[in-house]
Order: sequence, then structure tokens, then C-alpha cells
Amino acid sequence: MKRLKYKIALSSLFFIFICDSILLAKVDLVTLPERARVQLTIYNSADLTLIKEERILTLRKGRNNLQFSWANTLIDPTSLELLPLKQAGKIDVLDLTYPARIKDLGLWHISSGISGDVPIEITFFTSGISWRAYYLATLSKDEKIMKLNGYVRVSNNSGEDYKNAQVRLIVGKIHLLDRIAQLARRYPPYGRPGVYPPVSGMREELKGKYRMAKKALILDESAMKPKEIKKEGLSEYFLYTIEGTENIPNGWSKRLPSFQQDSIPVINLYRYEEERYGNQVIRLLSFVNDKKHNLGEEPLPGGLIKVFRKLDKKNHLSYVGADNTKYIPMDEEVELNLGKAREIIVEPKLMEYKTTNYIFRGRYGVVSGNISGWDEEKTYRIKVSNHRPLAVKVEIRRNFPHQYWKLTRKGEFGKYEKVDLDTVKFTLELAPHTTKVFTYELILHQGDRQQR
Repeated sequence: MKRLKYKIALSSLFFIFICDSILLAKVDLVTLPERARVQLTIYNSADLTLIKEERILTLRKGRNNLQFSWANTLIDPTSLELLPLKQAGKIDVLDLTYPARIKDLGLWHISSGISGDVPIEITFFTSGISWRAYYLATLSKDEKIMKLNGYVRVSNNSGEDYKNAQVRLIVGKIHLLDRIAQLARRYPPYGRPGVYPPVSGMREELKGKYRMAKKALILDESAMKPKEIKKEGLSEYFLYTIEGTENIPNGWSKRLPSFQQDSIPVINLYRYEEERYGNQVIRLLSFVNDKKHNLGEEPLPGGLIKVFRKLDKKNHLSYVGADNTKYIPMDEEVELNLGKAREIIVEPKLMEYKTTNYIFRGRYGVVSGNISGWDEEKTYRIKVSNHRPLAVKVEIRRNFPHQYWKLTRKGEFGKYEKVDLDTVKFTLELAPHTTKVFTYELILHQGDRQQR
């Protein structure tokens, strides 16, 4: 008896599936034509890309049905939108339905008051497309000037090929209620009642993001020129538009040039700070993203910066180092940590240590045999050597355990500066292949000595 019920259930499901297939076959479907244009707006802070594609649709007067499939892609079906670009008053997009028991398929029902070809715009979100920035910096032979080349690498793992696509890149954080990749794989598109939470709020959120991003989707109709990237601000976002079109196949990454700027003034600094870097000198390279430094036209996306140095007139290069930088707003200084500098050596040495000025105080301030305060006196000798063929600037930072101290110095200590309550720095200029030596005496007040 159980077997008979199971066979009847299977027969019923098969009958329903056949009926659905017959009904779909009898519907007068409009064939979705090839893309006339496509535009990708890719965010770098979330797995989110807004696709806008233009197609020429052949409509007949009356009711039309347009089939759209997103099988084997990461398209979010809940974000699909269709708009006529011409004759909008005579064309009404009635609804978008997802046929039961048919996965990865949607049907648009369109009421048209005209017959003929009409340009339409289809927009949707997808995941799987990403971009990241990186830079190649070349220092002049004297290391005072830098040439900076910016690039972006666009990677497509969305399951869809995009040919002759206009590419736009957005820098800025975005808040999503759901991940697009999860929405793309969910079936049915809006979830099953009682299993998934209501998605009306999510859909309104996506629509809001779509409307916000759509403001940036104005096609550039200008004549073709050598490729460049156009930059413009969009509220809290910044938009980079790559001129022309690019083929971005699924499964591929493509490097695109962003900008090139010569003659950027830079500052080379060698820093020694034992608490941060251990017993080694770190090379730092800094510049400012402003017009004075031949930059400042737009913020720079965060990314890896590789630094090289010119060796001779034949433009032979040597590798200096690399660092990852965060988003660089306009008028902000950038400091790159290029790693250990082997040719600059800082050797601190404790020459003398003693304790003095004892205070003997017991409970309630009564003089006793207990030591309640004292001074630590330390004398350090600092030797700084430059083995490079170029003059260098070396910064030596010394950190103390608290703010109650006194320091005296002598020798070639250069510029002395108090950084904060418990940190000082010495800045020395060294000619090529030279050494400087200085000393300082540090008095640390401990216990009750800090009160005096």
C-alpha cells in the first residue's frame, strides 16, 4: 500500500512538471537578444557589482513575455529590473515571476502599445567580480623624486563573460543586509515561507543601493581616445571610470592602468625604535597626496606599493621594498614601511647604571628602614653608522617606562625632540659612509621620588 501511494505521488509530480513545461512552451516568449552595451560598477569593499546592460527588444502590440535565465552565475534574481529606454509611456512592465519548480528562470510580463524594436535596460546585482589597486613606484638615483604608476586588477569569477564592457570602480564602504552570493544560490529566489525570514526589508535595501549606484551609470558617449581613468566623487564614495571598453571573461583577471605621475617629492627616513622593530633600523618612505607633491587630484585606493630605485642612465632598477597602504584621502601623508635597512646601523649601549637619592618612609609617612623612593641613573652611548653612498636621515626613538624622568645629552645627537610624556627622538643627518656618536644620561624617578 505504501509503495502504491509513492508511485501515485511520483506520477502526480511528473504530470505537474509536464503541464508546466507545456504551458511554458505555449507562452509566446520574446527572445532575449545579445547585449548592445554593458556596464560594470564594481565595489571594492563588498562582493558586489552592479550590472547595467542595454538590449534591443522586438515587441509586438499587446502582451509580451520575456524569459531571463541566470543558471551557473552568481546573479541575484531579486535585484532584476527592466526599463524601456524609449516609448516608456507606451510600454508597461507588469511583473517578474519565477515559475514554480523551474530553477534559475524568470519571466517578465510586458504590455506594449506598439510593435517594433525598443531599446531596454536590464540591471541587476552579481557577486564574484572584484578589483584591487596596486602601484609601482620608481625612485630617482638620489632618491628624492618618485615616479608612481597606478594599476587596478579586475577579476571575474561570476560565471558570466562580459564583452566590450565599460568598467567603473567604486571606493567606499557599503552595508548589505544579505550577501549577493547567497541570494544568487537561494531557491526559490525569495525563499520558502516559514524557513527564511521576510525579505521585504532586504529588497527595499537592495533597491536603495541600486538607485544610489545607478546615479553613476551614465554612459560616456565621447569619441575614443587613449585610455584613461576618469575620477569623480559620489557623496561618501569615489568613482573611477575606465575609458573605453574591456573584455572580461569569466575565470580571468585583467590588469588595467589607473594613472601615472612623475616628479613626486618624497622623504626617506630611517627609524630605530627597539620596542617596535627590535634591534634593527627600518626604512620609511613618505609623500603627501596633494598638489604640492604633484598629486591630490583624487583619493588613492588602498593597495600594495612596490618600490624600486634607478641605478644608472640605462634605467636599470633595484628592488627597495614594498608595503600595503590603506585608502589615501586627498591632502593626507603616506608613510610606507619598506622593511629592514641593512646599511644603516644603530648601536645603543648601556655604559653606566646606578641608583641614588633614596627615600626611607614607612606606614603613615613615618621614617623607617623601608625604601619608598629612589632614582635610577643610566648612561647610554649611541653609535650611528651610514654605509650607504647617499646621505641619510636617521631617527632614533627612546621610550621610557613612565613620565617622571630627566635627560641630559652631549655629542653629535643632532635634533632632539620630546614626542610625548614618555618618548623622545633624536634626528641625525649623516653623510655617505660616516659615523656619529652621542651619549645621554637618563634619570628615572621611582616610588616617592616621583612626587618630588
